[in-house]
Amino acid sequence: MNENLFTSFTHPTLLGLPAVVPIILFPTLLLPTSKYLINNRLITIQQNLIQLIVKQMMMIHNIKGQTWSLMLMSLIIFIATTNLLGLLPHSFTPTAQLSMNLAMAIPLWAGTVITGLRFKTKSSLAHFLPQGTPTLLIPMLVVIETISLFIQPVALAVRLTANITAGHLLMHLIGSATLVLSTISLSMTSLTLVLLVLLTILEMAVALIQAYVFTLLVSLYLHDNT
Repeated sequence: MNENLFTSFTHPTLLGLPAVVPIILFPTLLLPTSKYLINNRLITIQQNLIQLIVKQMMMIHNIKGQTWSLMLMSLIIFIATTNLLGLLPHSFTPTAQLSMNLAMAIPLWAGTVITGLRFKTKSSLAHFLPQGTPTLLIPMLVVIETISLFIQPVALAVRLTANITAGHLLMHLIGSATLVLSTISLSMTSLTLVLLVLLTILEMAVALIQAYVFTLLVSLYLHDNT
C-alpha cells in the first residue's frame, strides 16, 4: 500500500524522460472521427453534445466573441478528458498541477483583456472606476479593481487544482482505509467500498463540471471584453 498521499501528483517519467507531454496529448487520440457521410451512434452523440455546449456557451456572445467558440470547445474537451483519465489507476492528472492550470488560465485571461482593450477601450477602462464613485474613494477603488482583475487567472487555476486535488486525496484515503479494514472487519470493508464507489461516481461528475466551469468563466471574461 502506498503511504505517500502526494505520490500520484508527482511528474511521471518514462526511461528517465518526462512523460507529461505524451500524457497531455493522449486524450486527443480517444476522440473518434469519421470520414464517412453517415456517422455511427458514438460520433453522432459526440457531435450533438458539442453542438449543445456550443449553443449554451455562445448564446450570450456577439459575432466577435463567437469566433472563440472553437478554442473554447477544444479547452473544455481537453480538460474533461484529462480529468476523467486521471481517475484511472496508476494514471497522472495534469490538471492537478497548479503550474499546468496557470499555463492555461493566464494566456486565455490575457487574450480576453487584450481583446477588450483593443476593441472596447473605453468600456474596459471604465470597469476600473464604477460610475458615481466619490472623489475620495477613486484611488482606492482603482487599486481594488486592478487587483481583482489580476486575480482572475489565479482564481481560475486554483479552483480547478483544488477541486481535482481534493477529490484525488479523498479517494486515496478511502481506498487506503478499505485495504486496512479488509483484514479487520468485512462489514466495514463493504461499507467503505460502497463509499469509494459513490465517491468515484461523484469525482467523474466533478471532472466534467470543473471543465465546464473553467471554460464558462473564460467565456464570461470574454463576454465582458467583446
